[in-house]
Amino acid sequence: MTTTSPHIPLDGLELGLDTFGDVSVDLDGNTVGYAQVIRNVVEQGVLADSLGVDFFGVGEHHRDDFAISAPEIVLAAIAAATSRIHLGTAVTVLSSDEPVRVFERFATLDAISRGRAEIILGRGSFTESFPLFGFDLADYERLFDEKIDLLHALLAEGPVTWEGSTRAPLTNQHVYPKTESGSIRTWVGVGGSPESVVRAARYGFPLTLAIIGGAPARFAPYVDLFHRALAQLEQPDLPVAVHSPGFIADTDQEAADILWPHQKAMFDRIGKERGWGPMTRDDFEREIAEGAQHTGSPETVARKIADTVRTLGIQRFDLKYSAGTIPHEHLMHAIELYGTVVIPRVRELLAADAGS
Repeated sequence: MTTTSPHIPLDGLELGLDTFGDVSVDLDGNTVGYAQVIRNVVEQGVLADSLGVDFFGVGEHHRDDFAISAPEIVLAAIAAATSRIHLGTAVTVLSSDEPVRVFERFATLDAISRGRAEIILGRGSFTESFPLFGFDLADYERLFDEKIDLLHALLAEGPVTWEGSTRAPLTNQHVYPKTESGSIRTWVGVGGSPESVVRAARYGFPLTLAIIGGAPARFAPYVDLFHRALAQLEQPDLPVAVHSPGFIADTDQEAADILWPHQKAMFDRIGKERGWGPMTRDDFEREIAEGAQHTGSPETVARKIADTVRTLGIQRFDLKYSAGTIPHEHLMHAIELYGTVVIPRVRELLAADAGS
């Protein structure tokens, strides 16, 4: 079964936005409550739709620096207030979830959105959901392997007979609701594992590369591996997307200055948990100049996105526009610049390449 759908041609490009619903501050530096952060994300998704952004992705986390632990509910609120933007997760942490419930929730979102729901499956970059839901981290690999296998079967929307070691078997079981189109586009998010790339190809899932540090060009071998694996497995060719961080303001300096304190605070907090050293301003500036940060003025960001698209030959680019405690007002302005200036400029730059 192939889960790609026709609205991304392999020779085309979609441009989207991702957020994790980071707990933010207001313009005076006061912490914004979880409820208001969630309402702000809904407002951001509605704005993205009105500006012609192609996709809006919402992450799933279970820790105190993020407000969104149930992304499908947030996406349903956005779906009810929009008409065209595709809506999905960034990512669904399948290892600690229940595949039957994942299908049911997304089939429901697909109904509310009239066919605009997407799933991006992954193992996530944090592990808090494992003890929270009673899973053993020692089963990390087995949980994901079995659950992606079951979800793949469920996405065919027919009767499912399946057996594994992580949950009770299913015998000729239907799951409801069914979708109107008979499918939900489902991607696999990969952070740099060749085995994960091949797994996505084996199941016929499009690939999303999470490029959060270093030069995007270093991921070119994974794109090549994905297409070679699809060919060898006799699967049709499928889209590849990139998820990368960035921030847009009116000038390069303003973008860097707004982002810097929030990025540093977020990086240093996570780094303390994982044994990294603190981020320096030189590290930050280097990542903007040479790495995965698509940060700057609209022209700078458009040129860097176009370069990433050219280098990797991808069909979608999703800018992770939120980072740490950046105020909602700055995020809304970044979305406005992305939709009104960056997206048209990216398309202009790539069209010029095609015509030369």
